[in-house]
Parts: sequence; structure tokens; C-alpha cells
Amino acid sequence: MIRESTAVSVPTVHCAIYTRKSTDEGLDQEFNSLDAQRESGEAYIASQQHEGWNCLPDQYDDGGFSGGNIERPAVQRLLADIKAGKIDCVVVYKVDRLSRSLLDFARMLETFEQHDVSFVSVTQQFNTATSMGRLILNVLLSFAQFEREMISERTRDKIAATRRKGKWSGGMPLLGYDVVDTKLRVNEDEAARVRTFFDLYLERESLIATARELDRRGWTTKHWTTRKGKARGGRTFDKTSLHKVLTNVTYLGKVKYKDETHEGEHAAIVGREVFDRVQATLQRNGRSGGKHVRNRFGALLKGLLHCSPCGCSMAPTHTKKGNRRYRYYVCVNAQKRGWDTCQSKSIPAAEVERFVVEQVRCIGHDRSLIAATLAEARSQSEKRIGELQAEQGSLQREVGRHNAEMHELVPWLPLDAATEDPTTARLADVQQRIQVAERRLTEVREEAVTLGHKIIDEEELAAALTAFDPAWETLTPREQARILHLLIERIDYDGEQESVSITFRPCGIKTLAEELDSEELA
Repeated sequence: MIRESTAVSVPTVHCAIYTRKSTDEGLDQEFNSLDAQRESGEAYIASQQHEGWNCLPDQYDDGGFSGGNIERPAVQRLLADIKAGKIDCVVVYKVDRLSRSLLDFARMLETFEQHDVSFVSVTQQFNTATSMGRLILNVLLSFAQFEREMISERTRDKIAATRRKGKWSGGMPLLGYDVVDTKLRVNEDEAARVRTFFDLYLERESLIATARELDRRGWTTKHWTTRKGKARGGRTFDKTSLHKVLTNVTYLGKVKYKDETHEGEHAAIVGREVFDRVQATLQRNGRSGGKHVRNRFGALLKGLLHCSPCGCSMAPTHTKKGNRRYRYYVCVNAQKRGWDTCQSKSIPAAEVERFVVEQVRCIGHDRSLIAATLAEARSQSEKRIGELQAEQGSLQREVGRHNAEMHELVPWLPLDAATEDPTTARLADVQQRIQVAERRLTEVREEAVTLGHKIIDEEELAAALTAFDPAWETLTPREQARILHLLIERIDYDGEQESVSITFRPCGIKTLAEELDSEELA
């Protein structure tokens, strides 16, 4: 009797090969590490053809990615295809190619088991389909994680030693500096902006108000390009990003490691006095709620009056005796640290307000005071015009750099480029930056022209201040405070010397004259 032979069909096992390389060096070579890993995986799968193993054509390659996490594009595609049921087995050259983290791999292994996917390491000869394979796998992963932690410790120690020597140890580029040969070099155009950040904050004493002014000027965070050609930064400032700039000791020529501060190799951008004043203001505003607190009792000099010895503002306050209220301006430093820390301490509000108003009135009746005020106003206008001219030059150079970058990108733009094409996206970003810089350039030019036109002459000054006297009494307290803020930039009070110094705004008197002339003041 002849027996018939029956062929047993072997189920197909769809195998995916995953490869990874920590650095992006050599990726453009004809044959690199990723190719070698894939070739080894293909050879292993070919040796298991009798078990029905078949290599999928899709490539899961991560070039230039660390194994410390799973935020890798090829890993994410691999997991997505496993959940979709396209893969039965994952093949790698070594275990640490897939992950160096025991926790991450445990999570991936759980995903594998949920979808009946086995895991094979070519060079380590085990398969997670068996209990022995899983045991060996966990042991190997423990050593892989140990190696990764040792590398991290050595890296941290190197960063600490580098910063203690005052050297730049890497990281995202910092506004105001360029990284040249691993060292920080001052970028003069950006450094001028950083100094303006500090000045604007001292003037406004508010992170939100300062950030709004930076946004109005079109100033953004540091814009830079990675080694892979991707654009980074260039974002609008908010409270958090502005606070980071204002508290960064790097601008003092120092470097910081944890709680340690060391002298750096790079040059400082901001002076110590200005930096300390900004820190004191930030600390005070963090406790008091900032500059914009409700002015309940009509303090005319709120935001204008400063304590000269301490360099801080004087805040309005009051006390009550019976039905009478007594108003004062108090040195914030003395208020927070004790009265013995300041010679000025406090001053009666009505007294100093009356003195300031009388000084404004007297200027209109004294030719020598008119001349002195005129000279000071012109000096302030010329200083501001100089600042605007410097910013204009910086903006023109910025537009030139952006135009040069755009001309370099255009020849590389494919004729049928899609919107999501990297070159197209980068070109659009450069064009947007050109538009922002040109808009700010127009504003700077217009402000400079306006300042030039608002340089007041002696007759206009005398007429404006003479008209100020009769108009003052007709104003409400709120309007009076507005006029004083229009005319005056700051008032410094020295309690020890018993002196008050008034600094007028460059265009304040001219603006007041125009308002009086058009009868907008009443």
C-alpha cells in the first residue's frame, strides 16, 4: 500500500529590522553602520526561512538618535505598525540598538507581548519567545542602562569641571553672543538689544509691559540654525523668556553651574550696577505684585519718584488719625529691610508733590531755568536719536544678512517644492524675519524724525510752561498725574542731602505745548 505524503504549511512570520546610530556622522556614506546592522539582520532572517520568516521591505532606521528614550521617528513607526498587526517579529543587531533604558524597553516589551510579537537579537543569540531569552534580555538591559548612567555621570562631571574654569560648556546659543570655536563671542548688535531689555525693564518695572514693547519693536529670542539646517528660536518674548534673560548671570561675564557662580572667559554685556537694580526690582515686584497696582488716593508721583541713595522707587502709602488721612512716599528698600538701611526713608506726599508742581511752574517765569531745561531736553533728545541711529544700523545689517541667506536658499528650492518642504519652510521664515526687521526699521526712522521735529525752541518752551500754570488747577487728579508723567521721566529724592532732582522727558514739553495749543488738555 502506498501512503500519500501531506505537506505541512508553515505560517509566515513578518520580520522588521530596526537599526540605530547615536551620531549622524557618516550617514551620507555609501555604506554606514545602519547598513551593516540591516545586512546582519537580513542574513539572520534568511537563515530562518524554514520557519517561515520573511523580511519586510520597510526600513526602520534612526540615524543620529540616542537610545536613552523612545522619542525617535523610526521607533514610533515600528510601534505603530506592531499595533496595526503588520509585524510578527522585531530583529536588531544588539539589544541596546533598540533601547538603553530598562524602563523604556520593559514598556516596549509589554507592547510586543500584547500583540504576540517576538524580539530577536542577532549577535546575542536569544529570543523573547522563551523564558530563558527574557531572563538574558533583562540582564543585558541592566548592564546597558548601567553603561548609560556611567556615561551621563562622566558627562556631568565634565560639564561641572568646564564651568568651574569659566568655559562655555555648550547648550542653546544665547542672545547677545555667538559661539565661535566653542567660546562665547559678543554679538554687538544683539548685545545692544540685551542692554535695552534691562533699561526698558527698569523704566517700566513690569515684565508684561516690557515684553509688549519688545513685541512692538519686533525683537525676538535668539534665532539660530542647527547643524542639521533646522531653524530654531526667533520666538516672541513672554514673561518667562524675558525673566530668563534678565536673571542670566552670563551677561555679567560669569558662568553658573547649579548654585555655583564662576568668572567666565567671555566678556560681560551688562554692568553689575544695572544687573543688581534689575534683580532688586524683580524680587520686589515678585512680593508686591509689580508696578501696576491700583492708585487709590491719587498719588501724582507714583512711578516717578525714586530714592536716590537706594536706587529704588518710592511707593505711595498712608496712615490715618481719626478722620484724617496722611499720605507719604516711602522708600521700598527701607520698607522691606528696615528704616536704618536708608537715609531717605519717607517724605510727605503733599509736600513733594507741591514742590514738583511749583518747579514746573517756576520754569516758565525764569529765563535761566528755561535755558537750562531746554539744554537738558535737547541733550536727552540727542541721546535718544543716537540710540535710534545705532538700532537703525543694526537693523540694516540684520536685513542684509537675511537677504543674503534668502539668496543662498533660492537656488536649492525645487521647482515643484511642497509647502512642507524644509527649504520652503526655511525660506518663508527668512522672509518673515525680513518683514519684521523692515517694519521695525520704519518705526525707528519715524521716531527719529519725530524726535527731530519735537526739539522745542525757547519761545515755545516759555509759552507752554506759562500756559501750564492757569490750566493746572482746572484738571482732575487723574489728568494732573497724566500731565506730570508726560513732562517728567523720573524724580530722585535724597533724604540725607534734602534734595530733589527732576529729569524731564525729551519730547514731553513739546507734546504739552501741542496739547495746549489744540486745547486738548482741558
